[in-house]
Amino acid sequence: MYEIILFDLDGTLTDPAEGITNSVMYALGKWGITVTDRRELYRFIGPPLKDSFMEYYGFSPENAERAVEEYRVYFRETGKFENAVYPGIKRLLCDLHDSGKYLAVATSKPEEFARQILEHFGLARYFDVIAGATMDGSRSQKADVMEYAIKQIPHFDRRRAVMVGDRRQDVNGANACLLDSIGVLYGYGDRAEHEAAGATFIVDTVEDLAEFLLSPNRPKLR
Repeated sequence: MYEIILFDLDGTLTDPAEGITNSVMYALGKWGITVTDRRELYRFIGPPLKDSFMEYYGFSPENAERAVEEYRVYFRETGKFENAVYPGIKRLLCDLHDSGKYLAVATSKPEEFARQILEHFGLARYFDVIAGATMDGSRSQKADVMEYAIKQIPHFDRRRAVMVGDRRQDVNGANACLLDSIGVLYGYGDRAEHEAAGATFIVDTVEDLAEFLLSPNRPKLR
């Protein structure tokens, strides 16, 4: 059984689609770019923002940094709370906490925003560690955030720990940190993405995740 569980935030604990896409549209608008289909921007959910502006809109590194700053203008005031906790997550975290699991958040979202979101939705109290990216981008890749979280966990044992996330970046980060991973399909990544990244396990729903993490006889998945 895993005793230390690291969770991604966006697409794993909460559904941030409205706030993230509104913030991206606000930033793109500064370059005269209009997006008519919000679903095109779902690919911004999970990866570092600077990387996404460069990959999907061809921004230079300098313009991508400016776009991230514009994104945060909207996100800081409004977008961070245009968000919703996935059904069943609060119950899962409560049960894991009560069963003595050590819980951490490892997110590519700036730590300041992650803490505010978790506190706003009443989830912060379940976590022993909340680790996120830095505002200046010096810590933004998932593996770096995970190692930052790991350093804050006393007597950390990689054999007893697992990373839970909805995108390939979560699985890649776990692989880089020599951790097992659980890819969840209720977020923004699909099965093919998790399999290609090499997820240790894949679950479909929050209920499946709860059964896997809490049952003494874990179901065989993937």
